[in-house]
Amino acid sequence: MSGYGLPVGTCVDMCPAAERAQREKERRLHRFEVAPGCRGHRPRADPQRAVKEYSRPAAGKIRPPPSQLRPPSVLLATVRYLASEVVERTDASRAEVASFVADRLRAVRLDLALQGAGDVEAALVLEAALAVLLAVVARLGPSTAHGPADPMLLQAQVQEGFGSLRRCYALGAGPYPRQATFQGLFLLYNLGSVEALHEILQLPTALRSRPALRTALAVDSAFREGNTARLFRLLRTLPYLQSCAVQCHVGRARRGALARLARALSTPKGQTLPLGFMVHLLALDGPKEARDLCQAHGLPLDGQERVVFLRGHYTEEGLPPAGTCQALVGNKLGGRTLEEVVMAEEEDEAVERPKSAA
Repeated sequence: MSGYGLPVGTCVDMCPAAERAQREKERRLHRFEVAPGCRGHRPRADPQRAVKEYSRPAAGKIRPPPSQLRPPSVLLATVRYLASEVVERTDASRAEVASFVADRLRAVRLDLALQGAGDVEAALVLEAALAVLLAVVARLGPSTAHGPADPMLLQAQVQEGFGSLRRCYALGAGPYPRQATFQGLFLLYNLGSVEALHEILQLPTALRSRPALRTALAVDSAFREGNTARLFRLLRTLPYLQSCAVQCHVGRARRGALARLARALSTPKGQTLPLGFMVHLLALDGPKEARDLCQAHGLPLDGQERVVFLRGHYTEEGLPPAGTCQALVGNKLGGRTLEEVVMAEEEDEAVERPKSAA
């Protein structure tokens, strides 16, 4: 990502003083950036909380001077601040947090692109920024589709983040200790994509043999084959970031599994299956989620403990239920903070080594 002739940023704040003053004047400060006790008629920016917002580069616009660009060390500190202080806020909706964080991370990537940063330090910033964005998107859940966070825009920004990072890997000499992890995250986020799989298979054999990438390839294979038992067994073992990346595909995988069960078990008189089996097979968060999933697809229940597969009753309407994904995602932080996960110095090798297909 080295840029010959490009300047290196010199701004030591998360938001340049000139931007803080301008946004104060125009009353465009986000409430997360306002100094304590200054939320009245003329809110003031807190230099320790204000974060540079994204501004789309315009054709013919003068390139910002180094004083308006944050160097890689400040960009990394900014990402760390967002992970530790903003993502974990309890006084705001997850949609509001996601909208703010995604915009500020986009500005981080732009600052990095406008200066001559070294490949290794650029990769560190891009990895951290992408990890935070994946976690924020995963925390949104299904109820925020019409909130301040635009799901389509967030999805586009995740793909943009992967694109920037993978270009950095391709153009630089490294070393990149976490490349296998983030190449695996790319495949998991694009599960089932022929193009994504093709790109991963073009990587050097030594890189593809790393545990993180081998596991991602195994998950992708199980997803494509419709091997439900193997897929959800693998999903249970994924670390937190990998689980965040794959979460957007869980609803579709569960729907596919339920459709296959309906084709195999449905009879005119109906066959029953324990909901406990469904919970285990699909890694659901308890019997209530299993009941909701079955009823959303037109399958009647026999009491509170069994689902009935009646021929002609299975239906698919709208998007598949997303579910809470506490077992598959939320519980996997394991006492760590998001900042600790994001700032990990070496790739997490604690993933299941793929075995023969079940």
